[in-house]
Amino acid sequence: MRRRTVTSGTSGGLEDALDALAPAARDEAAPTPPGRQQEQQDMRTEFAFELPRGYVDDEGRVHRQGSMRLATARDELRPQIDLRVKENPAYLSVVLLSQVITRLGSITDVHAGVVERMYATDVAFLQDFYRRINSEGHTHAAVTCPLCHGSFEVDLSGGRLGES
Repeated sequence: MRRRTVTSGTSGGLEDALDALAPAARDEAAPTPPGRQQEQQDMRTEFAFELPRGYVDDEGRVHRQGSMRLATARDELRPQIDLRVKENPAYLSVVLLSQVITRLGSITDVHAGVVERMYATDVAFLQDFYRRINSEGHTHAAVTCPLCHGSFEVDLSGGRLGES
C-alpha cells in the first residue's frame, strides 16, 4: 500500500486531496468475491420520500415527491470546507441535504438555494430522513398505538398523514 502525503498548498485543499485519493483507492481495491456480487446488487442506495408540505418553486408549482441517495464520506466532508458553513455552522445541514437529494418533483438540480427556500417542517423531515437512511439503512419505524398499545411498523418515507 502506498502512502500519500497531503499538504495544504495554494490549490483547492481538501477537495483536491479527495480527488487525488479517489483513483488510488479504486486501483488498490481487491476484486469482489462472486458470492458478494449479488449482495451488492441488492443494496438499496436511493430512497423515495414525500415532503409534509412541499417545496413551492418560483412559478408556484408544489413539489412533494423526491428521492435521496445514501451519503458518502465525501458528502459529509465537503461542507466542512464550505465558507457558508464556516461562517454559520447551522448551514451545514442545508449544504449536506442539497448534495444528497437527487430529485424533488420535476427539479433534478437541487442546490443549497432550493433547500434554503423549503419550509422548516420539510427541512426537519429531510434531516430525520437523512439520519434514518444513513444510520439505519431503511425508512421504517416501530411505533405503539396510544389507544390499544399494539405495536406495528410504519414507513416514514411518504404518504399522507395517518397512512402507513
